[in-house]
Amino acid sequence: MRLSPPDLRTLLWIVLLFNAMGCIQSIRCKPKCFRESIIVLEVNSSIDSNPTSIDESSNVVLRYRTPHFRASARVLVPPVAGKETWTVGWIQACNHMEFYNKYGTKGMSSWELPDLRDGKIQAISDSDGVNYPWYGNTTETCTIVGPTKKDTKFTVSMNDNFYPSVTWGVPVSDSNLPQLSSIRRDQSFTTWLVAINQASAETLVLQTIRWRMQLHIEVDSDKPLGQRAMLREPVAQEQPHILGKNKPIPPNAMVKPNANDAQVLMWRPKTGEAVVVIPPKY
Repeated sequence: MRLSPPDLRTLLWIVLLFNAMGCIQSIRCKPKCFRESIIVLEVNSSIDSNPTSIDESSNVVLRYRTPHFRASARVLVPPVAGKETWTVGWIQACNHMEFYNKYGTKGMSSWELPDLRDGKIQAISDSDGVNYPWYGNTTETCTIVGPTKKDTKFTVSMNDNFYPSVTWGVPVSDSNLPQLSSIRRDQSFTTWLVAINQASAETLVLQTIRWRMQLHIEVDSDKPLGQRAMLREPVAQEQPHILGKNKPIPPNAMVKPNANDAQVLMWRPKTGEAVVVIPPKY
């Protein structure tokens, strides 16, 4: 049977249409890599509005508790085709730390991070000290083990605050005579929402947050216990910044030591040499 020219054109269109549909189907069915498929649905970050609270119940130390920094993210991971394991969660590093406790004319004690102070590193890990590089491993992370057949939707969250004790007396003295006159603290942090492939260590930065905590407490040690300390500005903290463009994670933010293990308590007298009161733990 011989086909007429219109019939040939119709057949040609049918062949082209089937080819096009096949191409579209192959594009749709081709699985995306994890980097392309993971979606951050929502990110929230804040510092609580309540002011720092001060506790003078002890005649040995003053305690204070700052408001909490909080971060949370809702994340969606489409089906993972391969045998891959990814962990998604929060990593935090300290970029700057000033923490001075003054004792009138005697001098001051200071918690310091020597490598950060001296400019040898840009940041230091603020991991929990166990689950490097993660800030924690409860609400802070979620692990996806492929292959998966359905979407995986989850929330990862973290919080951070300061709750230290500061001696009323000079830390290198045997006397507990109250001489504390002021506390000043200024710390800056970067917090990343990150996905890490457990086999290849491929690291994807999904979101970057920067935040700062400032503190100034004036102390009159001549007053009775319970009436000595007064919170000064800033009473309310500046709210965190969720960056529009992600920042890379410095190498030291991913490995030991963390800030708690690396910090040193120094005594810096008005006259004379500085003394190490508490050395680093690592």
